[in-house]
Amino acid sequence: MHEMSLVQGLFQQLHTIARENKASKVIRLTMSIGPLSGVVIDSFQFGFDILSKEDDLVREADLEIVIPPVIYRCSGCGFSKETAGARPEQCEECKDTILIPEGGDDLILQQVEMEQ
Repeated sequence: MHEMSLVQGLFQQLHTIARENKASKVIRLTMSIGPLSGVVIDSFQFGFDILSKEDDLVREADLEIVIPPVIYRCSGCGFSKETAGARPEQCEECKDTILIPEGGDDLILQQVEMEQ
């Protein structure tokens, strides 16, 4: 489960941010996890829940996970469709089945709320 190592990397990033801002506690953080990132959301949340119990900085932090939509662009006609759901089977305009995803593969720390 590589999500545990991703959470560990997140905690390292949070410790760096906390040091830079002289903060002692993370209250809330928002992660954007794209549906094409290869990250299993439930496993990431589970890893966060387990590992945060061992880390004073994030022990009581609330994790919000945002799943951004993906834009699928048709290779035939260029039509694009934004969806937060499953990949479209075909282009709505020309019925081509070669749809190229744009975005949706990011793992981004969007926001952190800390206190001193």
